[in-house]
Amino acid sequence: MFLLAASHIVLKQMANAPTAPAAAAQQTATTSRGSLYFGNQHARTTVVMYPGAFVDPGAYSIWAKQVAAAGYRVAIVSFPYDLAVFGMNKADTVLTSNQHYVIGGHSLGGVMASRYAAKHKHNLEGVFFLASYPDAKGKITNTPVLSLTGSRDGVLNWSAYKQAKADLPKTTTYRQLQGGNHAGFGAYGKQKGDKNATVSDATQQKWVARQLIRWLGNL
Repeated sequence: MFLLAASHIVLKQMANAPTAPAAAAQQTATTSRGSLYFGNQHARTTVVMYPGAFVDPGAYSIWAKQVAAAGYRVAIVSFPYDLAVFGMNKADTVLTSNQHYVIGGHSLGGVMASRYAAKHKHNLEGVFFLASYPDAKGKITNTPVLSLTGSRDGVLNWSAYKQAKADLPKTTTYRQLQGGNHAGFGAYGKQKGDKNATVSDATQQKWVARQLIRWLGNL
């Protein structure tokens, strides 16, 4: 029992909290069971976002708010201990049976999101990866895919990323932000092992939002 309690405390302390600008953007969201919702609940398409490991959902609020302003609903899913491996199917909690959606995630979140997409193709319109890639269980076929990376990402396993292209459609859209890093796909400060970005966090947030909006508009 003591070990379980200690593990609970350690995992909770590992969470990366949103920066002040992200926390401010988060105030515009509605919250249900920890998950955050931006935009009109009646929007035709819902953008389901799985956070990276140990990253608070609120850290993605800046670009989520911007995407919602373009007419989409964004749902940032909350997971136990901020780990998507503990709830791969939690997209079910933010979607209704008739909602059209795209799903994606940051880092480990992207891996889990692709696994969900591989098994839930009804009303699925696309999959996106933020400094991430699918594993064999999340192989994507015949579905639009957007893959975003930062040139100064020191956390992403670039070798595995390149190999994973075999599990993505040939029509996948790849975009890279020069000077962007791994943590810049959210707003939660520095991350161990990452390189320093040469662009501001605000710049990377705007870039992520712009790329998503453009991709969504072409689906």
